[in-house]
Amino acid sequence: MSKKWVVLLALALASLSLAQKIGDCELTGKKGEYTIKPVVPGQLTVQTNLPAPGWWNGDTPQTIKSGFEYCLAANIAYRAGLDKVVVQNVSFDALVAGQTKAFDLALSQVTITDERKKVVDFSPPYFSSDQGLLVRKGTKVNSSNIKSLKIGVQQGTTAVDFVKNVLKVPAANIRVFPDTPNMFTALQARQVDVVMLDTAIVLVQAAKSNGALEVVGQYKTGESYGAIYPKNSPNRATFDRIIQALNADGTIKKLTQAYLAKEFGGDPTAIPYLKP
Repeated sequence: MSKKWVVLLALALASLSLAQKIGDCELTGKKGEYTIKPVVPGQLTVQTNLPAPGWWNGDTPQTIKSGFEYCLAANIAYRAGLDKVVVQNVSFDALVAGQTKAFDLALSQVTITDERKKVVDFSPPYFSSDQGLLVRKGTKVNSSNIKSLKIGVQQGTTAVDFVKNVLKVPAANIRVFPDTPNMFTALQARQVDVVMLDTAIVLVQAAKSNGALEVVGQYKTGESYGAIYPKNSPNRATFDRIIQALNADGTIKKLTQAYLAKEFGGDPTAIPYLKP
């Protein structure tokens, strides 16, 4: 083979390799196997609430090129025949209340609940998570003392309902935060004793803390994450089929291993369960 053909072949292979990626994500399946009508032609517009390390690797929409949910979005876009994913950072509370607009779907570790289904539509589940307890290293938490501790929860999350209505923690011991950075800062500053949030999320935060924080327990709530669609989205059925296909062919499992296993710093199933 001549040098000319070697160069052309190399360029073709490089082009093919680039075409098989969105951001830094490896893509699977057949491009354009499904057809949708995106809100902006040629791109998948995805909403989330940042920061969310492991799920969305980067602090701003423009810097994100990897992460479990980002690459899940990339694979959805690819199978829908799109070459681009545009990320929008929105308020979690507004998202689950159905108040955000002009997007195709949202991926933000959102637990599927009947109450939320009144204002948004959900995809089939793509991840399971219970409620974890994040504390400063050495803090003792058990079923007997949990009600006497100051607990931080994020506004709009299922943890708010759990501490109020299941654990029945006194209102004076509950502090609700608008976002996770403020909540985690309050924990480190000793303004709260415990942070309650999805086990998968607090494990990531503990792993990033250089030993300052740890996850000491969790409550079994049987929660699952789903993608949010705008109510009555014409793409709902197609997105459902794509997500089901990604789950069935092992793509979602590979994303978990690639982006979450190391971030967790431990096995979520190994965290002891407390009785409510």
